[in-house]
Amino acid sequence: EEVILLMYPKFFTPNGDGYNDTWSIRFSENEPQLSVTIFDRYGKLITVLNQNQVWNGTYNGQLIPATDYWFVVNWADGKEYKGHFSLKR
Repeated sequence: EEVILLMYPKFFTPNGDGYNDTWSIRFSENEPQLSVTIFDRYGKLITVLNQNQVWNGTYNGQLIPATDYWFVVNWADGKEYKGHFSLKR
């Protein structure tokens, strides 16, 4: 049986200090067809990340509120994982 470890930060702080400024799935470069969709608490689509992309806590170039966000990870084989994380300012 195959076991997949999905490594991602439980929070990030996009304040420009060089620490935890972006959010992404770690080691996504090893999953060429990986796609991550990020939503706010109301289900509004915030962004879609593909292999090796990061999110900086903005929506249409504007800073968005510090709160919890939800995501769905989709693999090429159709498997799906759902989770959440916090954006702190």
